[in-house]
Amino acid sequence: MGLFSFIKEAGEKLFGGSSAQAAAPSEDLNAKAASAIATYIGAQNLGVSDVNVKFDGASGAVTVTGVAPTQSAKEKVTLCCGNVASVQSVDNQMSVTNPEPEAQYHDVVRGDTLSAISKKYYGDANKYNVIFEANKPMLSDPNKIYPGQKLRIPAQ
Repeated sequence: MGLFSFIKEAGEKLFGGSSAQAAAPSEDLNAKAASAIATYIGAQNLGVSDVNVKFDGASGAVTVTGVAPTQSAKEKVTLCCGNVASVQSVDNQMSVTNPEPEAQYHDVVRGDTLSAISKKYYGDANKYNVIFEANKPMLSDPNKIYPGQKLRIPAQ
């Protein structure tokens, strides 16, 4: 799993966009942003441990380390970090206790639905729930996706 790019303006508003950009010269603001992201990861109850998040406001880069119980949990941590406003890239360096095949990713564009995404990747629009479940708890409703969001598409 390498470096993942995200749309900087899209995502959860965990910290003010202007304060994240102002964080470039301030290690204190970078630390506060990193702490907010780490708290958000913890709130998702993914079973990860020893999570350490670093944020660089100047570049919008997040680096995360720790231990994930599964590849799925590791990938969800990547999405937790990246689907945050002001984050442009994520370097997930977590180790995985029980490795499994890596998922694909899809960048949501205007007009996308989980059914359409499911049809594209699986050939069956009715498998949208597989994508929804793969992105829980970050997604709370299959009808609430937004342009710029990155979604996990698990292997079938």
